[in-house]
Amino acid sequence: MVVAVEHEQRKGGWTGAGAGPTPLLRIESLSKTYPGQVALDRARLELRAGEVHALVGQNGSGKSTLIKILAGYVRADHGAHVELAGVPVDLWHLSHEQRRHIRVVHQDLGLVPSLSTVENLGLGRGYTRGRLGNIHWRAEVRHAQQALLRFGLAPDVRQPVASLSPAEQAAVAIVRAIQDWDTSQPGLLVLDEPTASLNRGEVEALFTEVRRLADLGAGVLFVSHVLDEVLGLADRVTVLRDGQVVAAGEPTASLDEQALVRLIVGRAVDDLFPTPPDRTGRAVLEAESLFGVTLRGVSLRLHAGEVLGVAGLVGSGRDEIAGALFGLTPRFAGKVLVNKRKVFASPRDSIRAGMALVPADRKGLGLHLEDRVVEHIPLPRLGEVLDRPARWWKLDHPALRADAAEWVERLDVQPPLIDRRLEKFSGGNQQKAVLARWLRTKPKVLLLDEPTQGVDVGSKAAIYHHVADAARAGTAVLVTSSDPKELVHLCDRVLVLRAGMVVAELTGPWLTEEQVVAETLGTTTNRRVKRVTHRHVRTRIVRSDADVWREPEPDRDEGSAPVEVSVATHPGGRFASWVRRAARRLRGGG
Repeated sequence: MVVAVEHEQRKGGWTGAGAGPTPLLRIESLSKTYPGQVALDRARLELRAGEVHALVGQNGSGKSTLIKILAGYVRADHGAHVELAGVPVDLWHLSHEQRRHIRVVHQDLGLVPSLSTVENLGLGRGYTRGRLGNIHWRAEVRHAQQALLRFGLAPDVRQPVASLSPAEQAAVAIVRAIQDWDTSQPGLLVLDEPTASLNRGEVEALFTEVRRLADLGAGVLFVSHVLDEVLGLADRVTVLRDGQVVAAGEPTASLDEQALVRLIVGRAVDDLFPTPPDRTGRAVLEAESLFGVTLRGVSLRLHAGEVLGVAGLVGSGRDEIAGALFGLTPRFAGKVLVNKRKVFASPRDSIRAGMALVPADRKGLGLHLEDRVVEHIPLPRLGEVLDRPARWWKLDHPALRADAAEWVERLDVQPPLIDRRLEKFSGGNQQKAVLARWLRTKPKVLLLDEPTQGVDVGSKAAIYHHVADAARAGTAVLVTSSDPKELVHLCDRVLVLRAGMVVAELTGPWLTEEQVVAETLGTTTNRRVKRVTHRHVRTRIVRSDADVWREPEPDRDEGSAPVEVSVATHPGGRFASWVRRAARRLRGGG
């Protein structure tokens, strides 16, 4: 739906009247140059009121620079021409009233971690106050809870946002941007990778709000690397490549995913997903009855050369399992073995055992952004670059630089500058740097938590191929992801978690996107289940909605669609006994 509205600037603000074809935002000849790099080269963009306009491109193509210019965070080079509702403006010198009509949700969210959700929302609009100036906290709490319920979330809004999950933090940032939207005035909403950490339900809730605002006359600039979302939500799309616009305002109805990929990358990417390794070896990683914050007795086995996927909604344990295996998040019970050797719940012991973790929060946990690339890549194993003939504690700097340059070249980190600080790289190249650091250690077990979150299609293809190469070399790989397509094409098996437990194991012909989604949401019936007791006695169970019965014969029913499920229980130990006693007390059983 396209709504044409004519606006005029009055006293530094906007007012709407009448109708006309004037675009809400028009940009011509917008450039931005940094020392040694042209981030934007005469970019152009036209955004109409009432439309959702997608801005896509690879990491480093100039999208974030354009958004920072719109937000007034970065000043464009001289010569740019920008119009808001037909009025020429300087984005660097907008008045407060003009700036109020441009809402931006940045990729890094811009939240204050030490403040609560209520306080962060108040920073964007102010607080409800009484006659004496006191803040009505109860009203603020109710407002925050109701706003987040639109996304199907109900976190404790009085706790610091640092304690929230990435999806909950993203929802808070989006709510803060749209909470007091004035629908009687034209406005521009910019969403930079808003769905990177959201599950499908939260994405649909966000899209509903975006469409509602667009129908009311707002212009929405939507930035995403998920091409399905771009084609499904946006009316038109502008493509940036190497700082230049290669397609301006193309209708999405005339494009398919392959055509859009060709515009973004400059070529077809037919081999986005590599062929999975065709063999697996011995069991390298074994986890038995893991209990954590959300995990409830999870057991798994991962073999050399295998890529094992883990699916599940936020809070199902999927976003915790990689950290629990690595010792990054607490393990209350259970054990982890690497090559039959027990690994204690600490990153130090995990690294010594040959494990590596690429976390979902790469900026908070995977990188020290102020470091240079040459300092970052060798960190987990500095012994290989020590100047041993001189002093064992002294680094061999020529060897250090050569080693870093080799891995930058292997993973095609762009630009290939080993003395550049990591904060200056795009998200996709930061992720490549994190992956390079761990692949350099030749790990026995590689744990990847949302490995392509916020990564462009070209970098995705490179990461997928490096993961497949590591598996062919004998590394056991575990991938947790909220993208069913990624899991289906990259993994040999996929475990599905719900409520902290493994409820399904999909492999072979049953490993499809539809089956992963159905198991994740719990919409399947008549599943064939394989249960594992504490004695590892295996039985086969057929479960339906009406009843549960044991199947005496181990043969599959050819007419059904069985799914192998591995569920581990934790029947013994002091912890389990305490849980059972507490449950009996709560039920009044003594």
